[in-house]
Amino acid sequence: MRIATRESPLAMWQARHVAAGLTAHGVATELVPLVSGGDTDMRPIDGSRQVGLFTKRIQQALVDNEADIAVHSLKDLPTQIDERFSLAAVPPREVVTDCLVSPTGIALADLSVGARVGTGSTRRMAQLKSLRDDLRVEPIRGNVQTRLSKLESGEFDAIVLAEAGLLRLEMHDLPRTRFSLEEMLPAPGQGALGIEVRSDDAEAYAAVNHLDDQPTRWAVVAERTVLAALHGGCLAPIAAYSVALPTADSQTAQLNLTAVVMSTDGTQRLEESAVSSFEIASPPSDAAAIELGSAVAEKLRAAGAERLIQAAR
Repeated sequence: MRIATRESPLAMWQARHVAAGLTAHGVATELVPLVSGGDTDMRPIDGSRQVGLFTKRIQQALVDNEADIAVHSLKDLPTQIDERFSLAAVPPREVVTDCLVSPTGIALADLSVGARVGTGSTRRMAQLKSLRDDLRVEPIRGNVQTRLSKLESGEFDAIVLAEAGLLRLEMHDLPRTRFSLEEMLPAPGQGALGIEVRSDDAEAYAAVNHLDDQPTRWAVVAERTVLAALHGGCLAPIAAYSVALPTADSQTAQLNLTAVVMSTDGTQRLEESAVSSFEIASPPSDAAAIELGSAVAEKLRAAGAERLIQAAR
């Protein structure tokens, strides 16, 4: 099976991780490294360019039969359904938290007044400003190593990165402090991988589906449903976190979901949560997760979320 991936060190780690899982199931693999538009264009992401910036080239490799499998960071994958592709597996999730990286691992509260903090995410920017409205939160682009080099050169006093990427790259000694989920809720799908195949490729689907972790899949489907239902895209300051919990009855599961929509300046925050208990079907179904995500999105819409999302564009 040929695995399409971006060439960044983190993306290559993710592809090798998937390859190792497939090898364990007796599937031979070959990596197909590619360069996406998001890897070469370092301009701040704006409303005309954000959708699929990191995923289109990888998906095109499936269309052109350059590859059989595409590996994505799930938070980068657009929520719009494309019938050409099937999400064959969502492996077990890494941690979902964000962290503040600085030369000394200083906490956010201890940064000096007016400190420069780099992030390419409006979600993180809004939550940072709600915690510290004196900070100069400025855009930063590039892979993890590029962002760290900008921190080291003094362009920023601190930067915000996903903890999952640092753990996967084994940057265990990098000075940082982890944000609590109360301080900073993650992006929908953060910390999870999405593995796509062509919809008509039953062989690839069967090979990859062994890697699917159903609790992780339910959680990210609920989160991504919120994003899709609100037509947020990756520019909107929308955060969501869901977790599937086992119950005493092995035939049922409980899915908890919390989602937040904010103004870009961090002064307005809408938060809604919901819980769903459902029967575990065979074969597994995403229906309960979709229903939960839709319900939370409707609550946010009723509270005025669309106005905040529109203002962010």
